[in-house]
Amino acid sequence: QVQLVESGGGLVQPGGSLRLSCRATGTIFSITVMGWYRQAPGKQREFVAAIATGVGTTNYPSSVKGRFTISMDNAKNTTYLQMNSLKPEDTAVYYCNADIQRDNRDVARRYWGQGTQVTVSS
Repeated sequence: QVQLVESGGGLVQPGGSLRLSCRATGTIFSITVMGWYRQAPGKQREFVAAIATGVGTTNYPSSVKGRFTISMDNAKNTTYLQMNSLKPEDTAVYYCNADIQRDNRDVARRYWGQGTQVTVSS
């Protein structure tokens, strides 16, 4: 069984920083991509960041580019999202996801974490 466990959310003032972590545990053969989405109240879930674990290629939407940085510790199956210069509009539940193969005969499947709340407010 695969689980993604997130941590690091909380309340921060505008202009502040937070770092989210997401660790994949369980039976894992390989992880190809890890990433983050977020969902604010009354809005659709939106893409925030992704990293290709093999080559380290990253991708961000324009709304967070230059403020958010995704990184990966392959040895720990953990991804981090460093969020700087936070704005009230960054307030949302942040979800981690990962494309994981459980063995070498399996196809990669997408798994999701339970979400962690980030609130940016003065």
